[in-house]
Amino acid sequence: MATAKNKTVYVCTECGGQAAKWLGQCPHCNAWNTLVESIAEPASTHRYASRFDGLTQEAPIRLLSEVQATDVPRFSSGIEEFDRVLGGGLVSGGVVLIGGDPGIGKSTLLLQSLAHLSRHKNALYLSGEESAAQIALRAKRLSVDGSALKLMVEIQLEKIQNALLQQKPDVVVIDSIQTLYSEALTSAPGSVAQVRECAAQLTRMAKQNDITMILVGHVTKEGALAGPRVLEHIVDTVLYFEGDTHSAFRLVRAVKNRFGAVNELGVFAMTERGLKGVANPSALFLSQHDASVPGSCVMVTQEGTRPLLVEIQALVDTAHIPNPRRLSVGLEQNRLAMLLAVLHRHAGIACYDQDVFINAVGGVKITEPAADLAVLCAIQSSMRNKPLPRGMVVFGEVGLAGEIRPAPRGQERLREAAKLGFSHALIPKSNAPKQRIEGMEIIAVDRIDAALAALKNA
Repeated sequence: MATAKNKTVYVCTECGGQAAKWLGQCPHCNAWNTLVESIAEPASTHRYASRFDGLTQEAPIRLLSEVQATDVPRFSSGIEEFDRVLGGGLVSGGVVLIGGDPGIGKSTLLLQSLAHLSRHKNALYLSGEESAAQIALRAKRLSVDGSALKLMVEIQLEKIQNALLQQKPDVVVIDSIQTLYSEALTSAPGSVAQVRECAAQLTRMAKQNDITMILVGHVTKEGALAGPRVLEHIVDTVLYFEGDTHSAFRLVRAVKNRFGAVNELGVFAMTERGLKGVANPSALFLSQHDASVPGSCVMVTQEGTRPLLVEIQALVDTAHIPNPRRLSVGLEQNRLAMLLAVLHRHAGIACYDQDVFINAVGGVKITEPAADLAVLCAIQSSMRNKPLPRGMVVFGEVGLAGEIRPAPRGQERLREAAKLGFSHALIPKSNAPKQRIEGMEIIAVDRIDAALAALKNA
């Protein structure tokens, strides 16, 4: 007897929306080529039954002013830089999603942290990718104490939920969310439906039982977390690993945090004994030149609550093709084209026949517009083949009208630069300090032409 054919639907990998047939563009989020075939799941009346328990009773309604606001208690992960990115530490019942390229150090960092937490908390490491022997080998290589750390290798959601109810752990690491599957669904592990279902069920369980849960997520070739975007909305905190896997340094950035500030940055060094926090990260992003070189400019960027000194390098060379190249590494490429137009219009410096290359040293990604003035100073230095004055830092946003706008937390930036021995600062006039900073000469400007003229005379 012929069996009934399973009905298929097409699910968007970006938003999770469904369509009855394949379309080039998702009708829900308008993304292109994101619909993938999946088996339609039958309606179920019991999967979320516990969510609606007690809804027959009236839900209490209170005034916002009557709700007591208290600070969320935190506990340390055992790694200071990791605590900084988390906003001060882990939170009971909080769910953290951490993503990054393969081999960048996600599992290493979490194994180190969990081994430390296991000394005074009930900690469980749940792996769906590696065997127990592989994890033990990594722990031996990192020289971490795993005597109190519990380990489980499983990918079925229902078995994981039973284990969590029995063990009642305080902290759980799930490596990774893309390997899990639920028996309630027939699609394969890693599909949009499975990732969304497993993440929702685990998050609900963490909230109900005050379990601190850390989920490891895969990333796409574009660098975004794989799976539906709803995955980032479910969790409380989203962290991204940045940096080149061939480099010894790793950056962990918070892009969402319900319990702390976003855009916090943690800096780590990969050693034979695992990831170690870097006490003075500004030293990583400054090249150690024996003498000043053309095309190099040091800026002070603000990453969350931390000011960082980063070296911006520019190389301007004669173009040998009709369309000169504009390449930017670590900074926004479209902004570079805009800054070159401002440089030509308001400072009279033309680059239409020059190749322009910009690089932020150390693999750091700078997203704030306060890097504009440093980029233009580095470009002018490379074109003139004359280095900037030694010991100078620069920051400020450049507008299309040629004005230089202030950067937030200018005083903190200047104090950080003075602490590291810099003696000159080219900054927006609005950021000029009211009181003199010891050992620092301030050059405050309000126009891009005035800033470049000040460099020529320095």
